[in-house]
Amino acid sequence: MDPRPVPAPLLIACALRIEHLALRTGAHREADGPVTLVRTGMGPKAAERSIGRALAAPEHAGAAVLATGFCAGLAPGMHPGDLVVAEETRDPRGSTSCVGTELLVKALVRAVPGRTVHTGPLTGSDHVVRGQERSDLLTTGAIAVDMESAATLLSAVRGAERPVAAVRVVVDAPEHELVRIGTVRGGISAFRVLRAILPAFFEWHRSLLLPRR
Repeated sequence: MDPRPVPAPLLIACALRIEHLALRTGAHREADGPVTLVRTGMGPKAAERSIGRALAAPEHAGAAVLATGFCAGLAPGMHPGDLVVAEETRDPRGSTSCVGTELLVKALVRAVPGRTVHTGPLTGSDHVVRGQERSDLLTTGAIAVDMESAATLLSAVRGAERPVAAVRVVVDAPEHELVRIGTVRGGISAFRVLRAILPAFFEWHRSLLLPRR
């Protein structure tokens, strides 16, 4: 009988079919422990319900949870294909601290050399953010916004202590809004980046399994 303990599972959550496709067909590397990719559906309520159901399953006991997919950048100078590593996620109900931010940044730099990685608060919304609302969110200190990460991580830590993180790829930014025809190219760029970063998630998960000194 193998005396080694079974590694804790990793649950990766995304909302959209296109995000799920990018992750499912992306750059894979052998993971340490079981990995489940969950498509939650769009919006905070769908994310909360989906993650709650997934974590109630016995095979996901003690799972680390990482929220990913696309986001809207809030800060001037952001470009489609940039990466956002959340130090915390926020929504009207409060904030959730993320684990292993520095390690994720280093792993992402190795996975997609040349891409800019931003760190800071990632805020949640229940709708697509445009124009002045984007500027208003920036004044709160947030650097990016999406509709699912905050709800995903809040649901993950409710009632159980577990490692959580959020990594998003910028598809929409102040100078590159999706309403413009020219941003189709930016969407393709973000898709390619999302396809490439799965090994960085495995590296983050692997670090959680190492004994602490």
